Amino acid sequence: MEGLPITPWTVFLYALLTAVATGLGALPFLFTRGITPRHLGLANAAAAGLMVAASFGLIYEGVNYSLGRTLVGVGLGLLFILLAHRYLEGREVNLGDLKGLDARKALMMVGIMTLHSFAEGVGVGVAFGGGEALGVFISLAIAVHNIPEGLAISLVLVPRGVSVLGAAFWSVFSSLPQPLMAVPAYLFVETFQPFLPVGLGLAAGAMIWMAAAELLPDALKEAEAEGVATVLTLSVALMVAFQILIGG
Repeated sequence: MEGLPITPWTVFLYALLTAVATGLGALPFLFTRGITPRHLGLANAAAAGLMVAASFGLIYEGVNYSLGRTLVGVGLGLLFILLAHRYLEGREVNLGDLKGLDARKALMMVGIMTLHSFAEGVGVGVAFGGGEALGVFISLAIAVHNIPEGLAISLVLVPRGVSVLGAAFWSVFSSLPQPLMAVPAYLFVETFQPFLPVGLGLAAGAMIWMAAAELLPDALKEAEAEGVATVLTLSVALMVAFQILIGG
């Protein structure tokens, strides 16, 4: 395909690939049966670790564009998640077969990851604006990066009763903004690029809050502190190593 002009359709297909890759994060649960409350706690700790590590990766990426706009985005992400939490608290929420508190937590998790995907979609489009080779590289890097993000979503959904197929569906759903945002970002790269660090910071702020306020307290209710801390530490370390490997 080298030498052929980049078209919006090409950009859309590569960004769609990144979205579909998110669903692969649910596959490990095909081999898991009999999830106990302790497993649920450790799953929450693992999801929190993946989200915290991903958040700092987003902040680092945003700072490469603009420190100020990234920090503004973090503040907006914190404000967004606080308002969303207060709005959902006490309301009857259903997400598939999930109801009540589990449904609210699952909805917030999927919502935050969907928010995060807007920034990634802009990133794909902006990258293609810099040439086909850069666009393909960034698309493949994001696709690989999306697999553990799908795992983080599945770690919250599957232990609460969502099927593996359902977790894969919600994982892919959370990444659909990527192909939707990539094309306009490619066509109007100069317009979208200044907003990229804001979007990255916004997603990071929301994800850090979710990990600290929802996932870790739930983990400590169901599993011992030593196990939670161990899983959290390992998941952060593995995610950071993973990000460095696919980025390098």
